[in-house]
Amino acid sequence: MIRITTDSAVSLEVDWLVLLSGAHESLPADLRQTDQQLNGKLGSIWSRNEFAGDYCKTLSLRQLTEISPVNLLLAGIGQTEELSAERLRRSLLTALRKINKQPGLRIGVRFADHVAVGWSASTLIELAADCATVAVVDAGVHKQKPSRFDFKEVHIAVDQPPVDADEHVKSGRTIGSAVSGTRCLVNYSAYQMTPERMVEEARELANQCDLEFQVLDAADLARENMNAMLAVAQGSDRTPSLVRLSWRGNPTSSDEIGLAGKGVTFDSGGLSIKPTESMVAMKSDMAGAATVMEAVGAAASLRLPVNVTAWLGLVENMISGQSYRPGDVVTARTGTTIEVQNTDAEGRLVLADVLSYAIDHGTTHLIDLATLTGACVVALGEEITGMFGGCDELSGRIEQAATNTGEYVWPMPMHAHFDELLKSDVADCRNVGPRWGGAVTAACFLRKFVGTTPWVHLDIAGPSWANTSAAWCDSGGTGAMVRTLIQLLRQWPVQSQPARH
Repeated sequence: MIRITTDSAVSLEVDWLVLLSGAHESLPADLRQTDQQLNGKLGSIWSRNEFAGDYCKTLSLRQLTEISPVNLLLAGIGQTEELSAERLRRSLLTALRKINKQPGLRIGVRFADHVAVGWSASTLIELAADCATVAVVDAGVHKQKPSRFDFKEVHIAVDQPPVDADEHVKSGRTIGSAVSGTRCLVNYSAYQMTPERMVEEARELANQCDLEFQVLDAADLARENMNAMLAVAQGSDRTPSLVRLSWRGNPTSSDEIGLAGKGVTFDSGGLSIKPTESMVAMKSDMAGAATVMEAVGAAASLRLPVNVTAWLGLVENMISGQSYRPGDVVTARTGTTIEVQNTDAEGRLVLADVLSYAIDHGTTHLIDLATLTGACVVALGEEITGMFGGCDELSGRIEQAATNTGEYVWPMPMHAHFDELLKSDVADCRNVGPRWGGAVTAACFLRKFVGTTPWVHLDIAGPSWANTSAAWCDSGGTGAMVRTLIQLLRQWPVQSQPARH
């Protein structure tokens, strides 16, 4: 239960009060009254340099008698002039994850006045509700006993809450649930999170959120000539599927937003097999599909006035006597012939068919998300999404949404000369280029299958998976770009035009 309160934070009957402060060499002026109520304990902490509000640093004061909260946790957000939504979120998550290791806790959250400057109360409420929801998620989806617990009560203390404060609590919880859902889907082992299981997860979400649901099985894919996707799947015993999840929040609009997700539930590399150490995390190769699925579910839960569809291309890339081979030529749904030079470049083959199918079924604006290339991680590191824009306007909208949420995207080049690197002597193109610029050639390959439809490719190979734990997030699935997609849909211009027939 999350509540908004205008009561003084130090009067809250809670087990823990989380107080967020910026970096200061001495006690911030707006905390002096609280310091007086604590008989000078805060001033003493600052004077002894035990805490100075540094980014993601915390200090706990336990068993207090001077104020109502039993314990106080100081949480640093760093320099306020450097503050972004993501830095503020990470600071709060760091604090919440310090204390949610036992069940039934009641907590209060208070942003010091100097932290709240420049931030609306609605934004802070939504962010706090988001964090309180996400904080419980860790990588231990297979553990018998949980290591983190939901809070029994969360009281967010603000001086002047907006009249629609409860709506912002709901939004924060919805966004946090979507991020958490993505993380959990990614963290399950590939033995359990198969293409078939992903179909059932999507079906359950559709029932919960009143989404339109459709699934194409292997026979349907064959009838649709989705031979590139089927080639990837043919080495596995698992059934490939294309799932459609649609929310129609504005039936009068001509805009039909498509979010296509790569859903390779496990990627062995196929006959171009990966080394063992590179294969361990390949249960995460369906992060794109998980991300778009949860984003559309959130759009429905928030009743956003947009028409949006998630397209999930679900396969497993395994090895058997039926596996597709280097040197094979496959014919994509568009009729384009593709020389396979590397069976570990499978995601682009799946998306080639998914993208064309989405466009042929009414999509007017198309975004794909995929853990597509290690080359993008080499170029941008592990926390930045590579954005390959086939449409400047759509790229701009995504970049603005990412800025608002504090997530990181970076525009990448797609110059025409990269297409030359995909030429084949035996087919219309090949599925990989040379070693250098691999993230760009992968994006240029996808561009061949979208025609003139406004389209952007987001390579989330780096940020969707954390190899090591941080104070604000366990290792494993991160839920990267879920917030950006939801924000993009929230900011989408509302139109009232006759729908296309």
